[in-house]
Amino acid sequence: MPKDDLIITGTMENGRPFRPSDWSERLSSTLASFLVDHRLRYSPAVQPCIVDGERCLVVARWLEDADPAAYAYVMGFAHDNRLRIQIDRRSGDRALRPL
Repeated sequence: MPKDDLIITGTMENGRPFRPSDWSERLSSTLASFLVDHRLRYSPAVQPCIVDGERCLVVARWLEDADPAAYAYVMGFAHDNRLRIQIDRRSGDRALRPL
């Protein structure tokens, strides 16, 4: 099973910012659920976050094995909208900073 997460950035391949600016929260909410306390909980597999000041989406690679349809949906969105996808190599101070 792949161990590195993927980061989908809010920048398109042509360098322009993707709109709407809350795209990562909207996409994450499609795989989120409400808990007993009526709070929305993002899936641990798809998390909106900020990387180097840019809104991004961190996608756990294990999602591909755990829920192929969800993985295909998220990656299809990124490809269809020509968003940049990279391997998450952050650690230490640059680790995940959720929104």
